Amino acid sequence: MKPVPPEPPLGPWRPFPLGKILEAAECGRRSRPGRTRTAIAVDGRSASGKTTLAARLAADCGPRTALVHTDDLAWHEPLFGWAHLLRKGILDPFRAGEAISFAPPQWGRRGREGAIEIPADVELLVIEGVGSGDRSCADLLDLLCWVQSDAQEARTRGIARDLASGVDGDEQETIAFWDEWGAAEAAHLAADRPWERADLVICGTPPEPAPDGMVLAADRAP
Repeated sequence: MKPVPPEPPLGPWRPFPLGKILEAAECGRRSRPGRTRTAIAVDGRSASGKTTLAARLAADCGPRTALVHTDDLAWHEPLFGWAHLLRKGILDPFRAGEAISFAPPQWGRRGREGAIEIPADVELLVIEGVGSGDRSCADLLDLLCWVQSDAQEARTRGIARDLASGVDGDEQETIAFWDEWGAAEAAHLAADRPWERADLVICGTPPEPAPDGMVLAADRAP
């Protein structure tokens, strides 16, 4: 596996109110004249804690919030070759104030029904997944969160999660898929380096839980 280049150090971390992430995103939106809707990307390596953080944000921000998982956009697409779908299918119409009903191309080809639905009255969009903060989409985001994780801990809990779901087969098949995915992920991160553009760096594998209503953020967080 190609090694990922150096990322932000694991700490020092400090408690950071979850609500201030939205405040920081709204500050980012206000700095871009004409924007009326806020978009946050939650990026990080696999099993780093992105989904958990994104779900907490969406739950904390009220009913006019939508959560998009890049796993749905990337379903049966080439590994990390789907950023154009995020831009054209989700972020461009979101910025135009439109309601979104987007079925990625592979859905129709492989018999997956439905679409990614975002009503026109949604004010906050949270996008989570490896590659959600892709450089090619950066101009359409108001805030990029990088979820920093210990690589070995993320691998261990990711394999355990996938084994429990049975999505990738037995233990041998799951580990083989994880390593194949990891090689592609490492190559993507080496090229894109999202932590260098991040507005906020959050610990996804904390040594101890953050206080209620908080996350642990790096000192360079706003």
